[in-house]
Amino acid sequence: MIGRKQEKTRLKEAAASKYSEFVAVYGRRRVGKTFLVRETFNYTFTFQHSGLSNASYSLQLSEFWRSLKAQGLPDCPLPHTWFDAFDELGQLLSKSHSRKKIVFLDELPWMDTPRSNFVSALEHFWNGWASARKDILLIICGSATSWIISKVLKNHGGLHNRVTMRLPIRPFTLRECKEFAAAKGLCFTKRDVAECYMIMGGIPFYWSLLQRGQSLAQNIDALFFKADGELHHEYQELFSSLFKMDGHHVAILEALGKHNCGLTRKNIIAETKLSSSGSVTQTLEELEECGFIRRYSQPALPASQQLYQLSDNFTLFHYQFIANNRAGDAHFWTTSLNSPLHSAWSGLAFERLCFQHIAQIQMALGISGVSCNCYAWIYKGNDRKGAQVDLVIDRQDNIINLCEIKYTRKAFAIDRNYSEIMRNRLDTFIEEASPRKAVHLTLISASGLTKNNYSGMLQCVITLEDLFQ
Repeated sequence: MIGRKQEKTRLKEAAASKYSEFVAVYGRRRVGKTFLVRETFNYTFTFQHSGLSNASYSLQLSEFWRSLKAQGLPDCPLPHTWFDAFDELGQLLSKSHSRKKIVFLDELPWMDTPRSNFVSALEHFWNGWASARKDILLIICGSATSWIISKVLKNHGGLHNRVTMRLPIRPFTLRECKEFAAAKGLCFTKRDVAECYMIMGGIPFYWSLLQRGQSLAQNIDALFFKADGELHHEYQELFSSLFKMDGHHVAILEALGKHNCGLTRKNIIAETKLSSSGSVTQTLEELEECGFIRRYSQPALPASQQLYQLSDNFTLFHYQFIANNRAGDAHFWTTSLNSPLHSAWSGLAFERLCFQHIAQIQMALGISGVSCNCYAWIYKGNDRKGAQVDLVIDRQDNIINLCEIKYTRKAFAIDRNYSEIMRNRLDTFIEEASPRKAVHLTLISASGLTKNNYSGMLQCVITLEDLFQ
């Protein structure tokens, strides 16, 4: 298995615990949750079951019953309620002689059909039986992250604070995607890997669809732009699996997709026409938990001025190219290479990639153990020109890195005009933010830096190679 070392270690620690453990594994669709759990325990469980998509209450119960019969209770009666079903599960587990009885309930949210009392039965099973023992490891999993967050992690009833381990599964890093591509035999350069990441993010399933013998552009056309491409309709399936289809999540994402720098909560409500209530806050929290958006603010601004920015690469790629590909050009990406459209997209996409690899940037700066506040800085200006800094790294060791991010084919060269732009940004930041720290101009460049008379103004340069650490 590529990556997931920390996650595997935590699952194995739960299995080795002296007490019963309740583990919630969650994350977006296709990120590899089920694969991780199965691989960690070598596909061997005391009991495992997966909920059915869009199935009725009776069908969910009957399939759970079939799993019970197949895995140790051949003569158990058909349960009439989820309370009956979990009682029978308890009987099955009581018969096991394993030191730790591992129960894996996958796609758990699908089992919670309307008026089924599923959550109450799960509460009763854990509180009334499993937690009173020392030999149960209950692992729940599902792509419907909003359900797991609201019904389990933030439950105000019998499951309140009952989960003993939260295990969010995040996308792969650039380095892990490079390893994945190599394992598949894909002849990709590091720039290919980076650009693929800027399109797909670090979602393992998406990377598994890439084909050997084709260029990156050919792969993207085949997956996204052909009518029968395997990711052509992924956007709709992604959000129907993650969230309740009340439209709020998609409405917020679509609004953020139109504003590269992000929106405040107030502006999101105005743009989407959603009610200014707790449901908007909950929706934003769920989108942030799933990694679709990020929240940031400048230190001097109040909490109400926090910005929410769409940060999911796949979603942004869909909004910018797939949704607007009305001509149905099956070779859209190949013909767009080296065009102004591609250049504009790649610059912004590389900025997102850098924000997704802050840990690697800190490592390149030699400050992996230093606490940092990272954000984009924007000054709209009053009596002077405005200024924008792509990435500010405000460090606990009394240094601030003002990072200029450039995605170019050749090494970036600072000329006289650009040196003045960078100097203006530095002066404006110092004047408006009034930092009490040393401020270092920093370049993050996909292709490095050309040394010339102006390059000395930079304190350090970070390259694409560094982001693969």
